[in-house]
Amino acid sequence: MELVASLFKSDNYTAVKKMMDVTALRHDAIASNIANVSTPGYKRVDLARSFEEELSNTIGDRESSRISALQPRLETDSLSPSTRADGNNVQIDSELLAMTKNTTNFDVLTDFASGSLKQLRHAITGRSV
Repeated sequence: MELVASLFKSDNYTAVKKMMDVTALRHDAIASNIANVSTPGYKRVDLARSFEEELSNTIGDRESSRISALQPRLETDSLSPSTRADGNNVQIDSELLAMTKNTTNFDVLTDFASGSLKQLRHAITGRSV
């Protein structure tokens, strides 16, 4: 039992879970931006810039309780200028590129998390499958 508890409470595993939450939230934001590409006056949303810095600093401190306590949040992107007459500031090419990058990030994180679980299964059963 100690082995299982230590895996799920490790700083790395906690950080990966939080980063997966962040990529899922960012995916929702990007999907919303794409869905509203033709909505007049719509302003794109993204993960709060301050949160990314806070997450990076907290992961660097390697305290799983602080990592778990972080709450990712979305905010309107005030730095993206609107070049359209209707006030919408979504650029579909940028959103599709961000979606691809975010999906790749999520894939890497899930590979890491599943690798940890495979190691645990191997330790319990003695089989590597």
